[in-house]
Amino acid sequence: MSGKKIHFVSLGCPKNRVDSEVMLGVARRAGYDHVPAPEDAEVIVVNTCGFIGEAKKESIDAIFEMAKLKDEGHLQKLVVAGCLSQRHPTEIADEMPEVDHILGSSDMLKLEQVLTGKAERMLVGNPADWVIRASDPRTISTPGGSAYVKIAEGCNRTCSFCVIPQLRGGQRSRPVADVVAEVEQLVAAGVREVNLVSQDTIAYGRDLPADARSTLAELVRRVADVPGLHWARLFYLYPETITDELVELIAQHPRVVPYIDMPLQHAADGMLRRMRRGHGGERLRKLVTRLRSDIPDLTFRTAFIVGHPGETDEEFKDLVDFVTWAEFDRVGVFRYSDEESSRSADMPDKVTARVASNRYRKLMSLQRRIAHKKNSALIGRELEVLVEGTSDEHEFVQMGRHRGQAPDIDGQVYLSGGEARPGEIRRVRITQASDYDLVGELLDEGAEDHAPTLTVDLPKKRISLRVLQTDGRTMAT
Repeated sequence: MSGKKIHFVSLGCPKNRVDSEVMLGVARRAGYDHVPAPEDAEVIVVNTCGFIGEAKKESIDAIFEMAKLKDEGHLQKLVVAGCLSQRHPTEIADEMPEVDHILGSSDMLKLEQVLTGKAERMLVGNPADWVIRASDPRTISTPGGSAYVKIAEGCNRTCSFCVIPQLRGGQRSRPVADVVAEVEQLVAAGVREVNLVSQDTIAYGRDLPADARSTLAELVRRVADVPGLHWARLFYLYPETITDELVELIAQHPRVVPYIDMPLQHAADGMLRRMRRGHGGERLRKLVTRLRSDIPDLTFRTAFIVGHPGETDEEFKDLVDFVTWAEFDRVGVFRYSDEESSRSADMPDKVTARVASNRYRKLMSLQRRIAHKKNSALIGRELEVLVEGTSDEHEFVQMGRHRGQAPDIDGQVYLSGGEARPGEIRRVRITQASDYDLVGELLDEGAEDHAPTLTVDLPKKRISLRVLQTDGRTMAT
């Protein structure tokens, strides 16, 4: 090791994880080695989330936890970055003197100034100033040949509960060629699966100049056609009109995973109006029906908010009925929290924290039963599994994911009956099922699908990036 050591704590969504990976790349370019133990680091970066109250609290707790190491360890610099510092830079500066440098949600590349000793304390800029490029440094933190790829930044929506446009700026799509170039680099480095993410994926390309405008379907096809890629997955599709071209692509392209991630937020007409979602419950039912019908073997992930101002018992019952009817494969549930500067924060008829928690538990309990039923139906099936490596909980057990399991949020397949290498795609017979995870037996020897030779530092184990889960299961990764 070089002697210059850095540790990262990354909280929040996969989009934040990509930002953390860019800062990891910046640090590596500056001559720093990542260390998994924070007490060994001379520099610690906490990349924060500021989306909801629970995430903000976890971000603040992480900052204070790392700050203790200034007295107890080798820590010389504590850097705070991301959405929380974008939103509250002055408060962090005034109330956390332990923090040496403050970067915002679009200031990832400024970490190099911090590491070379040429930076001011306050480095929070305009959130609309940056979009990741294929030429930016990046160190992948996900194991087993999987990576997230951000296709756009920011959002133009006006959902009443959300402050993301204030934290991240308006929609800024990357050119198709730049996204494809990054995917080609990742595949050349050994990546088998890319997960395309943004704040509002369905709106991809609408903000680009007319002479450079592309559709989401065109982008996905170009990505999926990159030689050597095995799976391409889409995240965060807003529930508006989805083109026939995109549906057909998800249904028929051999490398586009039949996986829909579409946060619906609610199902009652009144709640959807108050949330400014632009559609009603009946439209959502038709959309779910269409996608289930047109995309064979579809895995459908969604998310809902409970306890939003004005949510009545009857409206919550509508949501429960909707989830019971739809039988989604994956559901994340958020308990509403007032976010200053959001429209919802000023709405009357607040729902008490106790009622919101009860609704959260009821909806999660319902979904847990549905998820167990869905997983149990897979027992006896043979599935392709992307091997990730050794389990975080059991050092002698290997794990992976089938195509209906997204990284970090959807559970694992624990493997038995042989050995496999990270990055291999293996045939597995499912033998056991729980609410979120599966157990499967390796069926082949992997001789025809060895993991490709890695040309950059892709980890066999997860780099220490703490991720706040969105479905009630908080875990360290």
